[in-house]
Amino acid sequence: MTTDQAARREATVMHVRCPDRLPEETYRQVLELLAELSPVVQALPPTAALVELKGALRYHGTDTRRLGEVLRVHSLSRLGVDVRVGIGPSITVAATASAQTPQPGGVLAVEPGEVSAWLAPLPVDALHGIGPRQAEMLIDYGIHSVGLLAAVPPATVQRLLGGRAGRTAADRARGIDPRPVVPRDLPAAATVRWRFTRHTLDGADARTALLDLVVRLGLLLRGRDQAARALTLTLAGNSRWEKTRRLTEPSAHDDDLRLIAYQLMDAAGLQRGRLTALALKGKDLIDADQVATQITFDDARESRLIAEAAIDRVRDKFGPRVIGPATVFRRAS
Repeated sequence: MTTDQAARREATVMHVRCPDRLPEETYRQVLELLAELSPVVQALPPTAALVELKGALRYHGTDTRRLGEVLRVHSLSRLGVDVRVGIGPSITVAATASAQTPQPGGVLAVEPGEVSAWLAPLPVDALHGIGPRQAEMLIDYGIHSVGLLAAVPPATVQRLLGGRAGRTAADRARGIDPRPVVPRDLPAAATVRWRFTRHTLDGADARTALLDLVVRLGLLLRGRDQAARALTLTLAGNSRWEKTRRLTEPSAHDDDLRLIAYQLMDAAGLQRGRLTALALKGKDLIDADQVATQITFDDARESRLIAEAAIDRVRDKFGPRVIGPATVFRRAS
């Protein structure tokens, strides 16, 4: 899609931001209000959502800005929750606009013909999808505004940020974002379980089982194009132990999940009796494309991520249990 094509699109994408730390039940009620405006609502947990308003405009007989104002009034009067609403011709523009709306709430609509002029003066880190490390790298090279990023040849941005991340950043700085709003309810947590054939107090066996759960959970999340913000480990036996810990950044990668899972296991101490089962749950799930692609100079981590992607392709072709950590395979044999 060219810039001109993007500019001709109607401003029908609404991005809604609720207050931080909103209770899940209240968040679900906000999603219900959005469903009254349009049947095409995409939940972005824990506190945001997207709405496609193209059909809603004909149904309600009004403009998008007015629909945003109606939503805000209903959210305040029914739930006591103020929201920040951004409206634009694409997800990137709408989400950037909602972030620029002053707290505690308001409505900011960017018309298609205004996109380039509106984006240009914004700081580069204000563009939706640009992570802190990406912004730092761009600023180091003198690219401190979205307008400057749009003016840089895409090939140069790719050299600075990497192939896929660079192409995406260059396009979005120009208002180009063809992604549709995909209807999606608040996603459920992803849980994997291990049941021992007999009671065990062997820490090595428990850790091996946990590693298997990490691999299975990571594969499940990546297959669903989701990432977890937090992990919950549950140990069952003579008593039940459960603890949750949040990840530094949302992830579905085995390395990140394993680090938190092992921290949880260490916190348990295994002094509570014989184990009969383990469960590992990924919580506060978000879409994978919401996770900012961060620059890293850790060559070992980059190599592991490349290997992980290759292993996933092998599993897709030959089955999920055909390859995995050697420790798990040795214990299973």
